[in-house]
Amino acid sequence: MKIRDARFLASASSNDSLPAPTFPEIAFAGRSNVGKSSLINGLLQRKKLVRTSNTPGATRAINVFRVELAEPDAVLDFVDLPGYGWAKRSKKERKSWGGLIDTFLRTRVGLRGVVVIADIRRGFEEDDFELLEFLEHAGQRAILVATKLDKLPASKRKPAVAAVTRTAGTRVHGFSATTGEGREVLLTTILRAAGVGE
Repeated sequence: MKIRDARFLASASSNDSLPAPTFPEIAFAGRSNVGKSSLINGLLQRKKLVRTSNTPGATRAINVFRVELAEPDAVLDFVDLPGYGWAKRSKKERKSWGGLIDTFLRTRVGLRGVVVIADIRRGFEEDDFELLEFLEHAGQRAILVATKLDKLPASKRKPAVAAVTRTAGTRVHGFSATTGEGREVLLTTILRAAGVGE
């Protein structure tokens, strides 16, 4: 699969401010320290398209990125949602993020799936399982990803992904933004969810 172009499209702190969906959308959600921005950059093979930060909670709005594929010939949008969990922001702000994410996931008509991300070393936590339960009730497809595979020795990566998969009770994709490991398989799954797969 080849990406022709990937660019920033819009940022909004409220759902009303977002542009209307014109292409299939895939959202990315996860705790504030799981490497969500690096995952998106890695999938799109862009180093600095999505802002990355050492400070958890750097994503404070919904950010939309337009992705144009050469193979297959298709267009879709990646939607970067604010991180949740222990981000060092005010309680009021974290609560507003919750409402922002909640409304988007329940009402966004272009949404075709949600990539839920965890750090392979920590696995999926209570916040993540609450989100997965919410997605099930909302009728949204969840695609589970365990990032930062490169932080583990090569011999421990497959067993770690298998362990996280058992805990989650469904398939989990292993991924490394540093090495690109798992990129093609995950991208294939995402494109199929968006309806623009092979």
